Amino acid sequence: MSSTIWSVDEHLDDILAAVKPLEPIELQLPDAQGCVLVEDVVVEVSLPPFDNSSMDGYAVRISDVEGASEEFPAVLTVIGDVAAGDGGLADGRSVGPGEAARIMTGAPLPAGAEAVVPVEWTDGGTGGGPASAMRAHSDAPEGASGEVRIHRPVKPRAHVRAKGSDVQPGDLALRAGSVVGPPQIGLLAAIGRSTVRVRPRPRVVVLSTGSELVQPGEELTAGRIYDSNSFALTAAARDAGAIAYRVPAVADDAETLRATIEDQLIRADIVVTTGGVSVGAYDVVKEALSSVGDEDEPGGGVDFRKLAMQPGKPQGFGSIGPDHTPLLALPGNPVSSYVSFELFVRPAILTLMGLDDVHRPKVRATLSTGEALASPSGKRQFLRGTYDAEAGTVTPVGGPGSHLIAALAQADALIVLPEDVTSAEPGTETEVILLR
Repeated sequence: MSSTIWSVDEHLDDILAAVKPLEPIELQLPDAQGCVLVEDVVVEVSLPPFDNSSMDGYAVRISDVEGASEEFPAVLTVIGDVAAGDGGLADGRSVGPGEAARIMTGAPLPAGAEAVVPVEWTDGGTGGGPASAMRAHSDAPEGASGEVRIHRPVKPRAHVRAKGSDVQPGDLALRAGSVVGPPQIGLLAAIGRSTVRVRPRPRVVVLSTGSELVQPGEELTAGRIYDSNSFALTAAARDAGAIAYRVPAVADDAETLRATIEDQLIRADIVVTTGGVSVGAYDVVKEALSSVGDEDEPGGGVDFRKLAMQPGKPQGFGSIGPDHTPLLALPGNPVSSYVSFELFVRPAILTLMGLDDVHRPKVRATLSTGEALASPSGKRQFLRGTYDAEAGTVTPVGGPGSHLIAALAQADALIVLPEDVTSAEPGTETEVILLR
């Protein structure tokens, strides 16, 4: 273990300097969800690709319905149907004077037509009062012929979605660096892209250590506790955008731990361990990995450090295995491990993804508390809190203990007390890291 006391910023800078974005690959759209684009996507087709109707109704010429009302409707001859997927009217016909075409939402505007009248503004071809809906073609094919009474005039291009009104060829659809989410996948599909070039989602292997750990659902015998860290950190990795694999807790045996980690490297872009990094006689992560190095990588191996922070003083970072896989060794106390994840692992995951902004949002907020908060001199303290954006305040939840996990579930922010602050009075403005 290094004898130097590292600052939070120094440790994070060391991690981010060593972690490089994953190599880009071409993926099918469903597989690209959650990935980051590595190139701009330019539109090659108009969207929509043709003028089409935004309503079920009748395609008409403007002059034919001018002045139409329920008392004096415009009576037009229906010359056919245009459904979504059609190329237009049958036989390439145009809508001429005194004519209308029954048209469905999304169907192309037929030649000659200048606007669409919603079916609710007509009698639907029934000869009666205003229609509430259009009868199905299968039930009433005669609806595509005969006459329709139009009860209201329309303006030119009314209820028509113009060709290219969404995007046009040459437009920039998505910028490099964008995360591919559901709307982005929809846009890519709509403009005809079946694949995109992205950086893949990082694969994160999470494993906790400790002979005292029992899997949830199993019997809790004397001296044992449930393994919560591996579940929380695996969920946090997924929340950050990674593909995460949780390994069942490993007992306090250095050889077993080393073998387990080596077995996991084949599916890991980054390894996260929790527990076993302090100064106890059974802190096996340090024992197992301190001597592990990359023979052909200068500075390889895992360095165990003390950080000027609370919670989370003991930390480990380095690379292992033939591919120099980054490994972050976090403390075992639940709050310490989660805070450490947010400060160090999450930025590493986002760096692997290829994102530029890898940090949680930070704001300034007024401390809302009944008494002053104490903080150790020379250490940056991270306290759990709830942030009220409307009031601009942050309220501590739970105590400073690194084992108090119940308060962590209520918190949506971390209150940051700098190294030179030993007491934060109520009403003090402080930095807040937003977790949600």
